[in-house]
Amino acid sequence: MQWSHDDILREYKNQQACERGFRLIKDPLFFAASVFLKTPRRIVAVAMIMALCLMVYSLGQRQLRQALEQAQETLPNQKGKPTQTTTLRWILQCFQAVHLVRLDGVMHLIKLNDRQRLILPFLSGACQKYYLLC
Repeated sequence: MQWSHDDILREYKNQQACERGFRLIKDPLFFAASVFLKTPRRIVAVAMIMALCLMVYSLGQRQLRQALEQAQETLPNQKGKPTQTTTLRWILQCFQAVHLVRLDGVMHLIKLNDRQRLILPFLSGACQKYYLLC
């Protein structure tokens, strides 16, 4: 099979989508420097887990963006500007301060704010159920 120059360039550029996902390893919040592995088997195991996590993250981000596109809606990004291409990382950071508390066998949410309530309809039913919305 003969590839054109445009095909080769397009295929090369498509690799960056996957490589961008792994930049989280360099993030100081990821604590990659604190992981010490002594055997090749453990290195392979951690690499596999990271690849699976990246796949789940990418699928979640894709699902969120598709939901926004279908609804023709936007969410505020880090700067407060509306976007349909928000990152799942930003969305997860928005939910850092939410807590679930069980009192007398009943689950209660603490600190679910307006931004979080705006985001939740675009997430999966499992997320909505987790935050006691359905």
